[in-house]
Amino acid sequence: MAVYCNSAPFSCKAWRIRDPTPISALLPTRLFSLLQPPFSFHPDRLKLSTCRCDKVASAVVSEESAVGSSSSGTDVFNLTYLEGNSWLWDISGVRVLVDPILVGNLDFGIPWLYDAAKKFLKNFELTDLPQVDCLLITQSLDDHCHLKTLKPLSEMSPNLRVIATPNAKPLLDPLFRNVTYLEPGQESEVEAANGSKVRIQATAGPVLGPPWQRPENGYLVISPQCQLTLYYEPHCVYNKDFLEKEHADIVITPVIKQLLPNFTLVSGQEDAVQLAKLLHAKFIVPMKNGDLDSKGFLASIVQGEGTIESFKELLSKELPDAKTLEPTPGEPLQIPPP
Repeated sequence: MAVYCNSAPFSCKAWRIRDPTPISALLPTRLFSLLQPPFSFHPDRLKLSTCRCDKVASAVVSEESAVGSSSSGTDVFNLTYLEGNSWLWDISGVRVLVDPILVGNLDFGIPWLYDAAKKFLKNFELTDLPQVDCLLITQSLDDHCHLKTLKPLSEMSPNLRVIATPNAKPLLDPLFRNVTYLEPGQESEVEAANGSKVRIQATAGPVLGPPWQRPENGYLVISPQCQLTLYYEPHCVYNKDFLEKEHADIVITPVIKQLLPNFTLVSGQEDAVQLAKLLHAKFIVPMKNGDLDSKGFLASIVQGEGTIESFKELLSKELPDAKTLEPTPGEPLQIPPP
């Protein structure tokens, strides 16, 4: 029997695993400590952003247009999906690299159990990146904090600004000199060479491990002139009480569930719809973080549930004015004005 806890102070109930040998008993503790819903936060006790962006999102444009856009009076985003959980964002000239996996495969150090490669950007390398202003890390596991990528990146740019979950501190401190660790509710500012600045505020993501462990991070990214806000969390796990006072024009989230027997690895579908509704999103960018060329025992038992089309149907009933925009790996995603 396992115990499922959903808040702090803990409200727990017992649930039974039908298989007498749970999956977690077969896997390394570091990789598959159970995901838990995030803690119950009290936003009034935290120092949150005081700027409420209530202007209509104007555009998300290509890199060429984004650079220097702050001076023109219009904030713009440029979103490039690098497969898995990896992204390159350009926010009015501020370039943010998110959860990069650009060197080798994703295997958690146990390739016999799970080994995954990208389907489309097979030849994309670290040297193909433009100069970035910030590295953003959501979680401490290898599919977000990928040491085979981060070690050579740190050798190339040891002073690179890094914003991350405190859970990744043992991994990042030996590599980078300029790391800011954000607890949910805390925020930090990133400035580009062109003078543009964005604010990044941490939100509560999933708990990986025992229920008393701090949650991993999602993020709200606020554009320089507070015209546009983006929300990102790669498991579609969020704290409703924490987010209900927030707003995001753009929501990047998985929409296809990834399931182990009796256990949800990544949520989506109706949970993604409720997330978009909670944040009053205008644009939803669905990510396919399970769409990799994978092999091994774990890959053979992970099942997907739902499709982007079924998500769109659910969304149209709850948030009919929102637009779903699918990214093409390696190509900038341009979002037109609403």
